[in-house]
Amino acid sequence: MMRAIHSSAIISPAQMTAIDRAAAGSGLDSFALMNAAGSAVGEIALRRFPQALRFVVLCGPGNNGGDGYIAARRMRASGACVALYALGDAPAAGGDAARARSACAMAPAAFDTFVPRSGDVIVDALFGAGFSRPVCEDVAVVMRKVTAMDLPVLSVDLPSGVDGRTGAVRGESFTAARTVTFVARKPGHLLLPGRMLCGALDVIDIGIPRRLVDAHAGNLRKNTPAVWGQEAMVLNAAVHKYKRGHLAVFSGGPLSTGAARLAASAGLASGAGLVTLASPELALQANAAHLTAVMLKAIDTAEALETWLDDRRISAFVLGPAFGDVEKARGFVTLLRDRRLVLDADGITAFRDDPAVLFDQFATGPTRLVMTPHDGEFARLFADLAQDPALSKIDRAIAAARRSHAVIVFKGADTVIADPDGRALVNANAPPWLATAGSGDVLAGMIGAHLAQGMPAFEAAAAGVWRHGDAGTLAGEGMTAETLVQAIRPLHA
Repeated sequence: MMRAIHSSAIISPAQMTAIDRAAAGSGLDSFALMNAAGSAVGEIALRRFPQALRFVVLCGPGNNGGDGYIAARRMRASGACVALYALGDAPAAGGDAARARSACAMAPAAFDTFVPRSGDVIVDALFGAGFSRPVCEDVAVVMRKVTAMDLPVLSVDLPSGVDGRTGAVRGESFTAARTVTFVARKPGHLLLPGRMLCGALDVIDIGIPRRLVDAHAGNLRKNTPAVWGQEAMVLNAAVHKYKRGHLAVFSGGPLSTGAARLAASAGLASGAGLVTLASPELALQANAAHLTAVMLKAIDTAEALETWLDDRRISAFVLGPAFGDVEKARGFVTLLRDRRLVLDADGITAFRDDPAVLFDQFATGPTRLVMTPHDGEFARLFADLAQDPALSKIDRAIAAARRSHAVIVFKGADTVIADPDGRALVNANAPPWLATAGSGDVLAGMIGAHLAQGMPAFEAAAAGVWRHGDAGTLAGEGMTAETLVQAIRPLHA
């Protein structure tokens, strides 16, 4: 059995339909492709669920159901006990699904006669990745019964009920122990809540040539080091600290200094050659008491910042973690408009009343602004996008990046990184315990370090998000933001 031909690609249901059509138009036998898909499902079911007393294959009327009929035939031929149930009308005559049903040599029972029993393994071939309407009540009842009995489910393409484009649940869905999809991942495999419902994921090559996949795939990928590793700085004997980049992080007031120190420490651990904490006078003592390798600079006013900016060796900035003073933040951002900047937390909120003021300042020249909003902060700058139910998280992030002329790191367990040019990545390596106080401050500092080293903004953000997840995994459950910083591993090209 062959694995995915494009390990990082994420393909929307519409793009997958176009790939299927292109494959048929190129002379490939579409039924042979369905046979490869269904056979893979059957083989995985037999291998992964040897404890099954009975395989129950639930087939819908479309091509997903066709895969199910072929899987049923494959499992029965191996000697397994197989029960087959069909939902709705028979597949359209003359199509591949109808051919698969005819070739199955098993008469399916009506879906509404299915009664789950202990020892069943459910092969869910009801709806494919393009499913976007609410699940009907008859199917929802079966889904709830299977879940209540804790029966293993192997889903074909996506757990039925999950929208492959957005990851949303359309009323009800199966919770799969394992999902088998073909050619490449779909957005619903990585976006929440779909990702939590897929279980282990197998991505199978069914014989569609790579050239056809590349011709119809867009600019959406899973975030991996392969995307940004070539942009990472390679250290050599001639490197000195300024060549590794000088990162500046702005501190909040005397009672709000910890977040900026976390960002600064993370920047240093992530590879910046120097990190300076730009602190208000009243916070200098609090910051000095906790800093060793991170340097300290008194910056209280726009005038002081403007003078400091004459030092062009300062190569990137982080503004926002617990900064507090939104009016000062707006003034500082104006002075930083031609510099490489990570804007987080209070730095984002500072522009909630007039986001265009921020966007216009970074509208020309190379992309140099990275913003790292969570859902609430995103809605403050992009209220219309946040409220549009037709948009997926990926759609929102891409639209926001284009509007703001910034790289958007739309945070969450399914963080999306989007560039104004339309490229986007979905991150999938973050453990759930990263949802802790200070974790976002660490991420801002990590991205700032990559900007300071000269990485392009999109790659700098992507590397920061991936390394953040990697550090969280290494730090382990129970980590704090401080131990997260200590778990940051070196960045290798």
